Amino acid sequence: MTNAQPLYDLAPVLELMLLGLVIALGPLTWVWARNRRNSPMRRLQALTVLTLFLTFDLVLFGAFTRLTDSGLGCPDWPGCYGSSSPVGARAEIAAAQEAMPTGPVTHGKAWIEMIHRYLATGVGVLIIVLTVSSWVQQRRARRDAVPAPPLSPWWPTVTSLWVCLQGAFGALTVTMKLFPAIVTLHLIGGLVLLALLCVQAVRHTQSAQGRAPVTLPPALRWALVVTGLLLAFQVVLGGWVSTNYAVLACTTFPTCQGSWWPAMDFAQGFQIWRKLGMLQDGSHISFAALTAIHYVHRLMAYVVLLALGLVAWRFHRRGVLPAQTRWLAGLALLQLMTGLSNVVLDWPLVAAVLHTGGAAALVVVLTWALVSSRAATAPREFSAPTGASRVSA
Repeated sequence: MTNAQPLYDLAPVLELMLLGLVIALGPLTWVWARNRRNSPMRRLQALTVLTLFLTFDLVLFGAFTRLTDSGLGCPDWPGCYGSSSPVGARAEIAAAQEAMPTGPVTHGKAWIEMIHRYLATGVGVLIIVLTVSSWVQQRRARRDAVPAPPLSPWWPTVTSLWVCLQGAFGALTVTMKLFPAIVTLHLIGGLVLLALLCVQAVRHTQSAQGRAPVTLPPALRWALVVTGLLLAFQVVLGGWVSTNYAVLACTTFPTCQGSWWPAMDFAQGFQIWRKLGMLQDGSHISFAALTAIHYVHRLMAYVVLLALGLVAWRFHRRGVLPAQTRWLAGLALLQLMTGLSNVVLDWPLVAAVLHTGGAAALVVVLTWALVSSRAATAPREFSAPTGASRVSA
């Protein structure tokens, strides 16, 4: 039944765009109502922060969609059986559910998938509004000699282009039937979107509050950068674990399958371009390959948690970035607890969603810390010319 539906059906595009505009009107109205007496720059700052918050919520709901196996709740894109909502596809969904009651298409899964698409469209509209507003403010600053936005309008412009790319990956996630590499790229794209919006939100807030970045010793600043890179790599590994359903390859801790080094097949596990559950030659992926995927992520988690702990401790010792320090420590603990829960409690939905949310929050907090700081520059040393006598003050 699901194969009879074309993978791409653009009939409901206009309705979905209109629905996204209606969804975006809520946050836009809220920002205007709360800041109607403030300057346009203050409204832009408030809208940027709110868009960051809603994008974080979208990432969480995307994790919920994936973890409830709702990614194929509607087997076509951008609508559901050519309709803008599951209401218009009741007959098709009912037939698919009757043919396969526990399959990918059910009424509940269809609604989860479409709500995710509605929210994504609304966030896309907000980012477009941010882009247009930034260019308007830039032009107004040049014309009226008023302060310019703290960031180039190209930042939200690139963010808008990235949203379009995310939409393309979202479409491919459906039409390529949860292809692991595409699903992982879609997750990574969402986290990059969070980082882009976080940079803009922090810069706008710094400008509104008249605060400059905190000066850090170069070594500590580099430690922050390296920790961010380690986290990025770990997020990719985590996405690969989730999209390959390798979480339950190890159900004990700290050992795996009763061993510190279980049987693993790294070549199969990290064969990237293949269908879900399959290898490139058409054979099924082995349990040893799933174990390799899981165990690499677990080993990398030790490194990332140590790096986060050291950075938070160094921040605390120096008394800098106190808010970021608390968030880093708390989120590292959350990731440890939810990661353990996923392993020993048979991958509960709440812990799995929180684990993805914790990773997304760490991306935001590390970006926040990076934008809120800068490396101290060493003072220049001036030497007296050769032969010159020293004069004491």
